[in-house]
Amino acid sequence: MSEASTTEPTADDLFGPDNLPYGVYTTPDAPEKARIGVRLGDRVLDAGAVADLPNLLEAPDAGLLAASSLDPLLAAGRPAWRRVRAALRAAVTDPAHRARIEEDGLLIPLEEVTMHLPFTVADYVDFYSSEHHATNVGRLFRPDGDPLTPNWKHLPIGYHGRAGTVVVSGTPVVRPTGQRRPPGAEEPLFGPSARLDIEAEVGFVVGAPSRLGEPVPMGGFRDHVFGLCLLNDWSARDVQAWEYVPLGPFLGKSFATSVSAWITPLEALEEARTAPPARTHPLLPYLDDTAPADADGPGDGYDLRITVRLNGEVVAEPPFSAMYWTAAQQLAHLTVNGASLRTGDLYASGTVSGPEPHQLGCLLELTRNGREPIAGGFGKRTFLEDGDEVTLTAWAPGPDGTRIGLGEVVGRIDPAR
Repeated sequence: MSEASTTEPTADDLFGPDNLPYGVYTTPDAPEKARIGVRLGDRVLDAGAVADLPNLLEAPDAGLLAASSLDPLLAAGRPAWRRVRAALRAAVTDPAHRARIEEDGLLIPLEEVTMHLPFTVADYVDFYSSEHHATNVGRLFRPDGDPLTPNWKHLPIGYHGRAGTVVVSGTPVVRPTGQRRPPGAEEPLFGPSARLDIEAEVGFVVGAPSRLGEPVPMGGFRDHVFGLCLLNDWSARDVQAWEYVPLGPFLGKSFATSVSAWITPLEALEEARTAPPARTHPLLPYLDDTAPADADGPGDGYDLRITVRLNGEVVAEPPFSAMYWTAAQQLAHLTVNGASLRTGDLYASGTVSGPEPHQLGCLLELTRNGREPIAGGFGKRTFLEDGDEVTLTAWAPGPDGTRIGLGEVVGRIDPAR
């Protein structure tokens, strides 16, 4: 794997022809007409119009880009994903096509468009797959016991979230209200969360569905998953702590989950594939990834370098390559009981944390459950205050030393209502 330059990359570096993430946008002159766009540098390429260029795409592939959301493209399956991506790459690299694109004004500055949630979220599942995160949390809440629960090394732990509250980057997050029981109190209080947190995660977007009753093996990951995006799983830690026994997260998580406006296709991340951490416990066959890597790449992990900013200042840099459970294992476990996949299903990695103090993906870890505030130009923080803005960005190694940028996720905290 090539090492990228350490200089600060530009939009053209991160979103070049080797990337081409998909999104959905509108323009001020046609706010009712949503279109599929592809990001190229700091501009948006009108993918539907590009599909009409001669000798580029045939029906029905061209029609996939003329839709008002990514749903038809997601459902079309991997062969169509490859054909469409190859055509778009040809459109921006072939001089004749590129000249036509420039002449027709099909590249629109990002600041002139409004981005929307790019696909219909059918279902949402969140996992808990960073050993570093799970260990840190276990030590905070079970200081005298084993930080990992007995099942943690045997299966990817997860919970079902709320698909209807997945929102696109830039959507304000209203501070949630609910029950919480302060330390030492006998009865719960009702009111706004006082311990609002972030979780830096990666989301995986399912394209091709599966049949009810038929598990999807790890080897089916790239046939069913279209791409990935950054994701912020906002968490009300005080609400969560009071409600989660015995059934797990509910209102402490379901008020909002922010995702990027851009979905990076897996095809753009082949150079970022990497082997996951060494397995320290034997795995059941359906999760066993200790066999030699398949011919398509080195493994099912991904080398994604995430940066978390609070009010513009870097507070953490979690490495996704450190995740113990891979997205392929998560998909296999999600369906092993026969649960079916639907186009638009979204599942998240869980908080991404690494072994170093600056690699922790949530404030719960960064502040040791509020006992050690972090400080910066924003003052001191244990948990989020109204008006705080959190931004997640990331990049991955690309071909020939390039970098593949992931679309940012931004959310600002509004006061409780």
